[in-house]
Amino acid sequence: MSKTKKKKANQIVVNRKARRDYWIETIYEAGIVLEGWEVKSLRAHHMEIKESYVLIKNAEAWLSGAHISPLPSASSHVETQPVRLRKLLLNSSELAKLTSAIEQDGYTLVPLSAYWKHGFAKLEIGLAKGKKQHDKRETIKKRDWDREKQRMLKKTNR
Repeated sequence: MSKTKKKKANQIVVNRKARRDYWIETIYEAGIVLEGWEVKSLRAHHMEIKESYVLIKNAEAWLSGAHISPLPSASSHVETQPVRLRKLLLNSSELAKLTSAIEQDGYTLVPLSAYWKHGFAKLEIGLAKGKKQHDKRETIKKRDWDREKQRMLKKTNR
C-alpha cells in the first residue's frame, strides 16, 4: 500500500477527487451536527463525501450530498436518512469570509476530509476554484515527473 493510501487512526474519509478537480486556496475546519446513529456509522467509516458540497444559506453553512450509511444494527424506531443536509459549525467571522469569497466567480466550498478530533467529528472544507482540463493535464505530468525523479534517485543511491 502506498503512503498516500494509508489512513490515519482518526481519519474517517478523504475526498481525493476534490484535490484533483480544484485548486484549493484556503482550508477551514468545521464541526458537523450529527444524530446518534450517524456517529456510530462514522466510527465504522460508513461515509462518502465524493459528490458532496457546502452551501451557505441564511448565514449558516450546510453540508449537502454527503452519504452516511446506517449500520444494520441501527435502532428500528429511528428513521434514518443517509443523504440529508447537515449543519456545519463555523465561527461568524469565518462564515463572513466564506460568504464573500464564494460570491466571486468560480469559487466553491468543497469538503476535503472528515476526521475525529478530541472525540468530535470534524470536516475539513476548502475554498476552491475549478481546474480547467489543461490544468489537470499539467498536474498529472508534474506528478509523473516527480515520481520518475524519485525512481532515478533511488536507483543511483543503491
